[in-house]
Amino acid sequence: MSDFDIDRSTSQAWASFTAKLADVLSVMEDDATLTIGAMAGEHSGQPPFVAFRAAPDGGLIAEASGNLQLGEYFQLTDGQAAAMVENGWLPPTADGPSPSDRFHLAATQEEAQQVAEKAVRALRDVFGVPHPAFLAPDQLAEILTPPAVEELPAAVEPVFAADEVVAVMPRSRVHLDQLVAAELARMLGHDPVRDDQGDYAIRVGSTMVFVRTSPDWREILVFSAIVHDVEGRSRAMEVLSDLNTDARFVRFLLIRDRVFVSLSVYAQPFVPAHLRQALGLVSVTGDALDEDLATKLRGRTTFTDDGTASGPADPPD
Repeated sequence: MSDFDIDRSTSQAWASFTAKLADVLSVMEDDATLTIGAMAGEHSGQPPFVAFRAAPDGGLIAEASGNLQLGEYFQLTDGQAAAMVENGWLPPTADGPSPSDRFHLAATQEEAQQVAEKAVRALRDVFGVPHPAFLAPDQLAEILTPPAVEELPAAVEPVFAADEVVAVMPRSRVHLDQLVAAELARMLGHDPVRDDQGDYAIRVGSTMVFVRTSPDWREILVFSAIVHDVEGRSRAMEVLSDLNTDARFVRFLLIRDRVFVSLSVYAQPFVPAHLRQALGLVSVTGDALDEDLATKLRGRTTFTDDGTASGPADPPD
């Protein structure tokens, strides 16, 4: 866990999302549509979105929300509008043969990769979506639709289906990864986001929870970096020592300037119910304590309550 790098994981998640989106756009049938929006969080009004429509003869139309569609909190500044144009989007206009109140561009399905990249730059760099897990597609949930905190498995009074308590002895790490991925997909309703280091990423409130299998495939580690840029290691160690004294199952760790909450699960044999309980407990614990700990330790959470990044997260050396 000491090699955990949230910037790397986030970058890889965006790259994976871009590739999946390009694949979808390249095979959309005539008049098929797809809209991908940012989550509104606590703010009222329409949040930013990008929308796609397959046109006849392999055409592809992409649109992105302009200020006429956006709620007051989400209004774009002149700088953000200029960034959209620099990224290749045509600005909203009431003139010309094709007036539009949205940013827009026309391409072909053969250019799906370029369109997907422009859409991701709009969502990530202009609209400020911190991670693909904060997107809400209107369909195609396999692209990415994260669960809300209340939809995650409960940490108390668990009730499991019969197949969730069946033990399976993994044959290899690859097999264990397959078992974990299948259970996460069943829990979330879509394939989990995974980076090229093998970590699965799940958004939970103001935290990101990660699931990792060990190289010897004997262990599944569920963890979350809940506070970043901690000031004063001595003070942090005192606070975490008190938490660890009272905590059951989970443990709190200080690694450089970052606080983690983690839980280790036996993987030989693999029991789906154990993973569900571990994910639920780490998720609820991290999201419940991160803001209070960030205040006590003069650090910051991974994300704010409205889903925006609370600041750059420098990876540990």
